[in-house]
Amino acid sequence: MEKTVTLDDIVNLCLRRGFFYPSGKIYGGFRGFYDYGPLGAEMRRDLINDWWNYFVETRGDIYGIYGAVITHPKTWEASGHVESFIDYIVRCTRCGEEYRADHLLEDAGIKVVDLTPEELSRLIRENNIRCPKCGGELGDPQPFNLMFSTHVGPKHTKSSIAYLRPETAQLIFTNFKNVVFTMGATLPFGIAQYGKAFRNEISPRNFLFRLREFEQMEIEYFVNPKKMDECPYFSSIEDFELYILTAEEQEEGVDEARPARVGELVETGVIGNKWHAYWIAESLKWLERLGLRKEHLRVREHVKTELAHYAAQTFDVEYLFPFMGWKEIEGISNRTDYDLRRHMEYSGEELHIVDDGEKVVPYVIEPSFGVERILMALLTEGYTKHKKRITLKISPRVAPYKLAVFPLVNKEGIDVKAREIYHALKNRYRAYYDDRGSIGKRYAKADEIGVPICLTVDGQTLQDGTVTLRLRDTREQVRVGVDEAERRIEELLSSWPWRRGY
Repeated sequence: MEKTVTLDDIVNLCLRRGFFYPSGKIYGGFRGFYDYGPLGAEMRRDLINDWWNYFVETRGDIYGIYGAVITHPKTWEASGHVESFIDYIVRCTRCGEEYRADHLLEDAGIKVVDLTPEELSRLIRENNIRCPKCGGELGDPQPFNLMFSTHVGPKHTKSSIAYLRPETAQLIFTNFKNVVFTMGATLPFGIAQYGKAFRNEISPRNFLFRLREFEQMEIEYFVNPKKMDECPYFSSIEDFELYILTAEEQEEGVDEARPARVGELVETGVIGNKWHAYWIAESLKWLERLGLRKEHLRVREHVKTELAHYAAQTFDVEYLFPFMGWKEIEGISNRTDYDLRRHMEYSGEELHIVDDGEKVVPYVIEPSFGVERILMALLTEGYTKHKKRITLKISPRVAPYKLAVFPLVNKEGIDVKAREIYHALKNRYRAYYDDRGSIGKRYAKADEIGVPICLTVDGQTLQDGTVTLRLRDTREQVRVGVDEAERRIEELLSSWPWRRGY
């Protein structure tokens, strides 16, 4: 029986095969920061490109931008981040070590719903939570702002203080007027961008899951507040089934998600409007297309005490990690008109749009995806181990290499023919060539780094012009002619996941 994948399994694979490296490793590493290795860099690029293709390129109602990492500091005053973007830290009264309060409670198996200092303090005292390092008593929770501050220009003036952005969303709001003017945008429409965000996490943990530097892919979709139920795409997703855990159910002590149709959730008022429901369903459809199984995804509504200051309603899309349970990989919020109105107030600019002959400050639905968290979910989903042999069964959409080309042996002209085929195919597919070691070891390495198809050239190739295509997930081998190899590879890649007997 195959054992359940562990966090150590994922970390070891990523470090050993070049998906990710601890940043600054030659100096001992830097906690909360990771560098992408060659395979991780390709996987990240494919993930972002697929997201951009699905949500921007193939639609006519979303515009893409790419905002600055450092912007005018008043942006973060208007957004509420300077005042409200905090976690609570506790300090050991004996050794001085600092911890994030809710993480200490979660590590002790205590569920935290109300993230107020009073509630955190009560739970720490009642459960006798002590310093993990020395066993000392913990002080009262204190607020800690998660933004990284920096200086622009000379440091001796207060006006030089700026911030590394803690999210990409605000660059969309501050560019709302620009996009409307330059692109002639009309409601409803969205603005999308991806890029780095920075949060000074008190206790980064779980490999890629909680980092201090990470990447987001975000959409702000603008809708007339009077038309939140006028979604022309709703019929395409109303029968889509998902697993839901509502705020009411959580408050009653329920922890198991239940299956439900999107249409039913709107009819019963669980999801506040059709546009919010549409973006939840579209997000899940994209995640499933990447290879995450429906039964490993659930939609959890935020309870009132965890709602962000800007949100009327928020749902997290959570993935079931075998080693840490259900964890958020995407959030989908109804931000109302909070952000645009705040920026109007702080900047003095009018951020409205004309719709049906009247000025409108639109409401916003925000699907916000975490790149590293989705990559971690994909690696976890694909990781399989059988008799000490690892296979990474990830979608060809995000596989670092789509194809590997091997000569069976390095003699008799077989290697020459293999290189000829490799050079013919590498401009079409991201591929690599390998002639080292036994063919079995080369197959094993390809399986471990997620290569969907291996093409092998042997003596028969020189006789009849055929090659072997080997499928990673089923280990089936298909004999095809060299002249039809590209077509068959394309068919196989587009028909994943495969079943035996293809």
